Amino acid sequence: MRSVGDRVAVGNIVDSCGVCAMCEAGQENFCHSFPTLTYGGTDRQDGSTTLGGFSREYVVRDAFAYPLPSGLDPAAAAPLLCAGVTVWEPLRSLGVGAGSRVAVAGLGGLGHLAVKMAVALGATTTVVSRTRDKREDARRLGAHDLIVSTDLQEMAAARDTFDVVIDTISAPHDLAPYLKLVAMDGTLSLLGYLGPVTVEAMDLLVGRKKLSSAGSGGRPATAEMLRFCADHGIAADVEVLPSAQVDTALDRLRRNDVRYRFVLDMSDLN
Repeated sequence: MRSVGDRVAVGNIVDSCGVCAMCEAGQENFCHSFPTLTYGGTDRQDGSTTLGGFSREYVVRDAFAYPLPSGLDPAAAAPLLCAGVTVWEPLRSLGVGAGSRVAVAGLGGLGHLAVKMAVALGATTTVVSRTRDKREDARRLGAHDLIVSTDLQEMAAARDTFDVVIDTISAPHDLAPYLKLVAMDGTLSLLGYLGPVTVEAMDLLVGRKKLSSAGSGGRPATAEMLRFCADHGIAADVEVLPSAQVDTALDRLRRNDVRYRFVLDMSDLN
């Protein structure tokens, strides 16, 4: 039970049916009747559109309000409930730990948290980026190396290297170069772009490689992720802006001018 005054964290899911096979398995994010989203969802009680996110008040089932560990700053923890649990889900389900070799393609809002978490789980972690510009940032986040995806020699040298490749690239792109990085029986987890993709079966066949995806997480995984981040000092790299500057934030996002997440402070809403 939550009490008045408790610090809690709310993600992008505020309710689910609670009775389907997925909900009973603790994967409310895959609820058969679709989870109730914080914003743009359908309230299960009165059918109204949920308006959380850009508001002062939320309506949320208490089970989806997670205790916020005391070691986490609320602003830096906020993206953990979306980007953080999105990358946590495949890292955990694919068994990433000490001795694992992980590559993170794309170093943005999702990618920078994937790097931090993979490193904290004990994996040898490499960033894959279009240019060398983010090498210093990758090192600061804990990555052990950076591969330039446009350098064919570097990509060829890294062929069949990684147990898990976390693909956080948000735009449509060819998956073949990233599947080539996957080691035998390894997995490419596609998180950034969730539209239609084309895959050559031979790119999966040679090496028994797997293609998967993930999004958000159920209640057990979300709570586990928050505890893990508190224990390991992991939080998102954020820039906090008052909500009145949302247009500024959106304009800068279009110009890729953020490292790595904007957080809007809603205290200026009346």
